[in-house]
Amino acid sequence: MIDFRYHIASIVSIFLALTVGIVLGTSLLQEPALKTTQDLTAQLATTKEELRTQIKALERLQAENDAFIAAATPERVAELLRGERVLLMEAPDANPAEREAILDTLIQAGADYAGQVTLKDAYVDQQRLDQLGMLVNRLMPVDMPTDTAATPYEKAAMLLGAALMTNDPAQAGTLNKENPTVLDEFERAGLLSIDREPGKRATIAVMIPPEDPYEGEHAEAQASALVSLAARLDAASRGTVLAGGNTATLPGGLIAALRDKNETIKHITTVDTADTPLGRITVVYALREQLTGRAGHYGTGPGASSFPLTTPSKASTPSPHR
Repeated sequence: MIDFRYHIASIVSIFLALTVGIVLGTSLLQEPALKTTQDLTAQLATTKEELRTQIKALERLQAENDAFIAAATPERVAELLRGERVLLMEAPDANPAEREAILDTLIQAGADYAGQVTLKDAYVDQQRLDQLGMLVNRLMPVDMPTDTAATPYEKAAMLLGAALMTNDPAQAGTLNKENPTVLDEFERAGLLSIDREPGKRATIAVMIPPEDPYEGEHAEAQASALVSLAARLDAASRGTVLAGGNTATLPGGLIAALRDKNETIKHITTVDTADTPLGRITVVYALREQLTGRAGHYGTGPGASSFPLTTPSKASTPSPHR
């Protein structure tokens, strides 16, 4: 007869065996998994260091390339813009270092610097749109052809284009006598500031977009306001280039907004690498191309069709833009 103590001992033995099995099984399973995890971590750490080394090497190579191109820039652009008067139009929150580097390259290309117009945040402030509308309606000459459906931004662009630009080289450096107070009125209204004498009209223009894309509910309207201005600068001149860094090709960026405009894109050239020495050379080549009546979109961002431009011939004489 098997007594109760035997049953107790049997049950305890069974549970003890189960416990030992679970412990042993878990340990055996943990060991391969732990080793696999350790191996994967080591591999990822190695890959990370390899990538970091590659990035540093590419950065050094890029720096060397930029230095080489910067040193070669004066020779590559010399005389290409000789005889042209250039205006810089700076959007609100543009990068000043980028603007100065572009200006240096334009001067190296022989362009006569007319001056700079810097738009203020108030220009694209949707809360001040009515104020802008009243101003442009007051300043608009009665004989200036205007679409009755034109927005305040489109009217402002027409006024500024006529005040700042000319497509007649013989008129370069002269005031538009039909409406000579436009810049003063816009400056007095807090919409822009000027440097040097941009009112003495230029023949070509470079517009520099905001460094960061517009965001929020008014982003599209703000970008559209600046696209309208770029279009009018181009229509009133021998050529206009919108030149910025790659961030301007992101959603809400000015280059992205312009490249989305089917009609405007046919006339204005864009360069989205103007924050690099090669991109700044491309800006000069693009202006030279504009003088022949052609436009393109250059760089590495969406909508860029080719990069870089072919070196223009210094012996060729560009035909009028319009």
